[in-house]
Amino acid sequence: MNEFVFFINNVLIAGSVTGSIYAIGAVGVTLVFSIMRFAHFAHADMMTFGAFMVLLLATLFPNAGAALGVPSAIVMLPLAMVLTAALAVGIDKVFYKPLRAHGVKPIVMVIGSLGVTLMLQGLIRLFSGTGGQSLYVDDRKEIFRLALPIEGVRVPVVITEPQIYLFVLTLVAVIGLQLFLSRTRLGKAMRAMSDNPDLARASGINTNTIVAVTWVIAGGLAAIAGTLLSMDVTFKPDLSFHLLLPIFAAAIVGGVGHPFGAIAGGFVVGFAETLAVFNWNVLLRPFRDSLPEWLELPNNLAFVGTEYKIVVPFFILVAILVWRPTGIFKGKVI
Repeated sequence: MNEFVFFINNVLIAGSVTGSIYAIGAVGVTLVFSIMRFAHFAHADMMTFGAFMVLLLATLFPNAGAALGVPSAIVMLPLAMVLTAALAVGIDKVFYKPLRAHGVKPIVMVIGSLGVTLMLQGLIRLFSGTGGQSLYVDDRKEIFRLALPIEGVRVPVVITEPQIYLFVLTLVAVIGLQLFLSRTRLGKAMRAMSDNPDLARASGINTNTIVAVTWVIAGGLAAIAGTLLSMDVTFKPDLSFHLLLPIFAAAIVGGVGHPFGAIAGGFVVGFAETLAVFNWNVLLRPFRDSLPEWLELPNNLAFVGTEYKIVVPFFILVAILVWRPTGIFKGKVI
């Protein structure tokens, strides 16, 4: 049972955390693609920007969360979502809208997004420095250790405060997105534009409004994912480097243009990463005595080392493109 609890901590909980981050990030990527038809490589940098805004605001107002009994970073998150959404809309108007007006091909938009990526990375490094910083500027991070009422079990189930916030906000974001896309006029207009942009324009849908709403949603979700990841570990200006490939892999695995497929793809990639670096020797320890003498298990029985974890989403990405290019979900976008 001790080994099983270790599995819960290092696979089930860790995989759920990683999958939630990738899922929220991949939703923003797939929304942008479904409406504007290009891969936005600067999305991971928007996640970093949102986390940096929370760090900046929490540093300016370190006691903001004391009255509510929550970390100041959580109190500042809604404002950071607004700032990140404003950044996303501003980037679109300055960089992407002129390109769309000239009718450029999608590959030109992708190259333009790479330029935006480098610009955002440089600005974040300029103001934040190159080292890691904690978003807990007012208090220490709470770590909850839940002891199981089972005799002989000494290892507790461990979950941190930001992980709880992450699970709750992921659930709220998924439900909110579903209600928005299926129940509101703007959501239905987004679905119409993703399905047939020309017909949507002919039907009187204001495409400029739809584009702006898409960027607002993508920016807000990016701020949530980047902030909660930084709260769980630490904020680093190169956060986007470690997020870009996994969130694109999640979007493609779930089906490009399918938001709920992106959520499923996020958890697939997250759990695949976690399972690949997990030391399976821990679960086999109770059976060592029953194994043949010639079979000696190595101390580390992981599929890949932790330093090579980034290879896993790349492998999944290639496998999905070869085996099922449409992703898990296929059909109409959104």
